[in-house]
Amino acid sequence: MKSIAATPDNYYDGLPEGRKAAMKELRRVINKNIPKGFHEQMIYGMPGWVVPHSIFPAGYHCDPKLPLAFLNISSQKNFIAIYHMGIYSSTELLTWFVTEFPNYSTAKLDMGKSCIRFKKPEEIPFKLIGELMKKMTVKEWVDIYETVLNRR
Repeated sequence: MKSIAATPDNYYDGLPEGRKAAMKELRRVINKNIPKGFHEQMIYGMPGWVVPHSIFPAGYHCDPKLPLAFLNISSQKNFIAIYHMGIYSSTELLTWFVTEFPNYSTAKLDMGKSCIRFKKPEEIPFKLIGELMKKMTVKEWVDIYETVLNRR
């Protein structure tokens, strides 16, 4: 669900009580573990972490006014979602995450290409998400992004 919140704080404050604690903990874990250089802001109606124009002036190729997105989290109607572009773009990172998931959760992994879905907030493996955040730096993400663009 796309939010009209102007800031991440507004977004989290507007969440239903049943989601608020898990989403705030997810934010805390991400901010604690994500490498330096990523910037938290609202993007695409969700809280997200981006590569700011000060680091990657070209921005997102489809709309250069937007910074290069890396990660978003969202409270959807039926689940909490983590949209991680590194998992989408790196087979090695995807394999690591899928292999590690059962070591951190008894829930069945529910994933799309870049989307990890949690139907129950209590099933979010916060420690694993923290480890995932450490796995890709801003430079690594920009390098992957530019490599994919140059193939086109």
